[in-house]
Amino acid sequence: MENFSITEAIEQAVQTERLGYDFYNQMAEKFKDDEGIPGLFKMLSAKELEHEKTFSGLKEKVRDAEIEGWEEFSQYLRAIVESAFFLGKDKALASMADVKTVGDALDYALGFEKESLLYYIEIGNALKDNEIINEIINEERSHIIQLGKSREDLISQT
Repeated sequence: MENFSITEAIEQAVQTERLGYDFYNQMAEKFKDDEGIPGLFKMLSAKELEHEKTFSGLKEKVRDAEIEGWEEFSQYLRAIVESAFFLGKDKALASMADVKTVGDALDYALGFEKESLLYYIEIGNALKDNEIINEIINEERSHIIQLGKSREDLISQT
């Protein structure tokens, strides 16, 4: 298993946020007639875009950083990215054809946010007390809470 450099690990985070941005925009459009759902997805897409910019800036700041224990962190991050959840048929972000209902969209979004959070926690652990990463981690947690509440509300309506 090839190791990531810290720059590559953060670039993967940039790409992850871009995928989230695209997914949430598509879901907002697909479910534009469902009450409350487009607003949730538009808000999440805006946050993903902010995170993408933040990670892009962070990439420049840590370009040549020496990180203790990086080889182990790198292998773990690579395993997350190469997991079936990110790359397999049950990957975090489905193609539009796989999302048939609002429930499907919320389930995929929850999975995506959980996998992203795990990845970012590990980057945060590697960078030790990085305020920027901690802020993104806290926002990702709030996304999970918002999506979980929306999922519960949807279930209670059926």
